[in-house]
Amino acid sequence: MTHRHRYDYGQDPSQWGELFLPDLPPGGKHRGVVVVIHGGYWRPQYGAELGEPLAQDMADHGMAAWNLEYRRAGNGGGWPGTFQDILAGIDKLRALAEPHSLDLSKVVALGHSAGGHLAVWAAGRERLRELGAEDGLQVENDGVRLTGVVSQSGVLNLAEAERLNLSNGAVANLLGGPSSDFPERHRMADPMAALPLGVPVYAVHATEDVDVPLSMSATYVDAGRSGPVPAELVMVPGDHFALIDVSAEAYVTCRDLVGRLLR
Repeated sequence: MTHRHRYDYGQDPSQWGELFLPDLPPGGKHRGVVVVIHGGYWRPQYGAELGEPLAQDMADHGMAAWNLEYRRAGNGGGWPGTFQDILAGIDKLRALAEPHSLDLSKVVALGHSAGGHLAVWAAGRERLRELGAEDGLQVENDGVRLTGVVSQSGVLNLAEAERLNLSNGAVANLLGGPSSDFPERHRMADPMAALPLGVPVYAVHATEDVDVPLSMSATYVDAGRSGPVPAELVMVPGDHFALIDVSAEAYVTCRDLVGRLLR
């Protein structure tokens, strides 16, 4: 049986998450947490309902899952709001650890599409100060650290996504304008800039994905090859949405990778 608990991490209607917990034996502890971050090209018409089936499925398979909602570009998000929310939402787990017997030594993010971008970006939070974490973004030094990421056809190369004009200017929409106007902001928001990362990233990509091109994962993996923990490209069958269809092979591969990172 799965137990669900909703919590706010801020005052905005979009600043909340829902914890999905499998049954525990008396005195037991959940072995790590998976943070589910939904996609939708950072736009407000897509919300945490996309991540809900994944969080439920994770809990059904014995994993504690935190389905995270956040402000998107157009409902108070963008820069720096969306990014601030992802960090604050992950950090909320610290307050939930004791009441829900969560072991935060392993916290893995599972992000789809734009959520993959945010998941991998959050894994690089320690590098943000080196990049010059200005422009309104506040980064806590003692935040909850991600120990691994499974990106599901993530938008992992923002400069390339802007060049390709993915989803009718989604990158400029997220960041308040083009990189020619906000070069520092674009650099800080790009997971490519935080390479090399010190945590494992599985860049899973669907073979028939027409929404997010394979180059988004492939160029990221190539750029990180020389790092201490090289990212890994994993190809799976299906289209963009097979990755969040809990009955599809593409998703099951992602779930298995999350389980591997939590063990």
